[in-house]
This record gives sequence, C-alpha cells and structure tokens, in this order.
Amino acid sequence: MHVHDYFDDLTRRDWDTGTDGPDGTVRFAVVGVGGFARKAALPAIADGDYAEATVLVTGSPGDVEDITEEHGIERVLTYEEYHDGAATDAYDAVYVVTPNALHPEAIETAAGQGKAVLSEKPLAATVEGAKRAVAACEDANVPLMTAYRMQFDPVVRRLRELVGEGGVGDPLQLHGGFAFEVLGGSRGPDQWRLDADLAGGGALMDVGVYPLNTARYLVDADPVAVTATTRGEGVFADVDEQIAFQLEFPDGVTASFTAGFSGYRESHLSIRGTEGRVELSDSAFGTEDARRVSVYRDDVRAVVDGPETSEIREEFDYFAHAVLTGGEIAPDGEEGLRDVQVTAAAYEAAESGERVEIRYSRE
Repeated sequence: MHVHDYFDDLTRRDWDTGTDGPDGTVRFAVVGVGGFARKAALPAIADGDYAEATVLVTGSPGDVEDITEEHGIERVLTYEEYHDGAATDAYDAVYVVTPNALHPEAIETAAGQGKAVLSEKPLAATVEGAKRAVAACEDANVPLMTAYRMQFDPVVRRLRELVGEGGVGDPLQLHGGFAFEVLGGSRGPDQWRLDADLAGGGALMDVGVYPLNTARYLVDADPVAVTATTRGEGVFADVDEQIAFQLEFPDGVTASFTAGFSGYRESHLSIRGTEGRVELSDSAFGTEDARRVSVYRDDVRAVVDGPETSEIREEFDYFAHAVLTGGEIAPDGEEGLRDVQVTAAAYEAAESGERVEIRYSRE
C-alpha cells in the first residue's frame, strides 16, 4: 500500500461521476440569516456549480439588504410568511440555519411544501425534535440531509478510504478536540449558543458534534456507550463550557474527545490502529484553513497538505446534485438523529457519573 495513492487525485468528486453535470440548479430558501449564513453558507452557494440562493427567511428583513444585493436575491420572507407558504414557487429546497431548537419547525414546514431539506447540525436540540424532523420528511417523501460539512472535505473523504482499506490496520483508538472562545470578538453572553432551550446544550452541541460525527464517518460505525464529564459556571451555568467524553464503538474501538467554549483554541483528530496512525491537524475542524494529514506506518511518516477547497461549497453541490439526479443522500436525517441521541446519552452520563448505553430507538 502506498499512502500517497489515496491522495493523488485529492479533490475528485467521487459522488459526481458523470461526464456532464445535471441540468439546472437547485434554488435554495435560506432559513436564518445569522453570521454563519452570511459569512460561510451564502458565499459557498454562490461559488457552487449546482446551487443558488433565491430566497432569504429572516426575522429582520430590513437588515439583509446588503446580502440580497451582494447575492442577487430578490425575495425576502419573514418566518411567518415562510410558514404560511409564501413564495414557494421561488425555491426548490430549504437550507435551515436557525438556532438548533428551531430546526424541526422549519424542516416540517419545508416537508409540508414538498421541498428537499438541508439542515445544519445538530439536527435538533432534543431527541424528540430530531425524530419529528426525520418523520416529517419521511412522511412527505422528501430528502433530508444533515449538514456535516466535514464529510465533504476532500482530505477527510480520502482519509476514510485509507482507514476503510486498512491503512492503519484495525482501528483501535480515536482522539480529538474542538474548542474556541465563544465569547470572543463581538460575541457577548447574550447569544443563543448559551441558551440551553435554544441550543440543547453547550460546547458538545456546537463543536463537540464535529469530532463525534467525523469519527463515526471514518470508522463507519455507531458508538454503543458513552461516559462524560462537563463543567460550566457563570455565564455557562446552563450549558457545558467544557466537556470530555469517551465513546465505545463495536469491536473494542474507543474514542476520547473534548469540546470547549473557552480557553486556548483546539482543532485536531487522530486515529491509532494496529499497524499505523493518522493525524488530522492544522485546523482539523475549522472552515477556513487547509488541513494536513500525517500517516505513520513502519516508522515512516507521510504528510499530505490539503487543498484550499471549501467543504461547505462541496456540501451544497453534493446535496443539489443528488436532488437534481435523484441520487442517494448521506449524511441523511437518520444520521443526524443518531448524533442527537449520542449527545443526549453523553449529557445523561455526565449528570449520573455512570456509563450510559446509547439508545437508537425511533419510538
């Protein structure tokens, strides 16, 4: 096995195998126009091949004139107008980027209108909310995808192939962490991430789901049990400021992760196997920096620097391509639900101080 063989054609779109792309584009209604939508999602859509934004849904229509002008968006709806079914002829799919607790309602509305749905992670603030979202799309027979952008980064996709084909032997342990200053910059304590009702939790729900879902993607398995420890005080009294959690996967594989809303920034992931080890570093979970993967086997280190490819653009193009061609969609709503079930079990474990088996029931 030659490590570089996996990364020679690094940016290939393995999901876009046709010689010609599908005809047309998928027109998106972007539900929620906060900082992530403005700075990351809308530019990614504009830069894509198969997607375009045609409608904005916001609680402050007067505050989005700069965005509508920059991206040529002609329709702006209030949330009430969106839920009432206004302008449904102006979009084909809905991208939900509201606070977590508001995802299910926006998804249910989209499903009722027969629109495909791409929802930000986590799928909901609660397990019941995630079940509602998945059921609404299943009942309406519309696709639902959870926006795990990491699965569309070229480095991560190639890394999954390497791990899946025995590049480190049998996986044994995963380690990782993601942390940032949630109160940094212009962000103060009056934000939805610190509201337990809107967010469903703190660092775990916002950034801890990145190593969680990326681990599930790389080893292609669901964890069966979890232990966890949380800390939070002051402005973090209602949410976890810091969390450390350990996951048990089938076949004896374990994962130890941390997430944080304060302290020095962190963004890394590693996998150790029976025959080697890989590290994903240089902002493993960030949106702006190129990623570096290091593979260790037989006392040899191979290093590959990732390209400046926007995984958010790739995510939108993948989803739109699948909608246009009727292709299979992953990560789907069921995967998003499973991650919410894992986070619920982690919080239960932190509160009880005991190991908690993860329940994936749809009941």
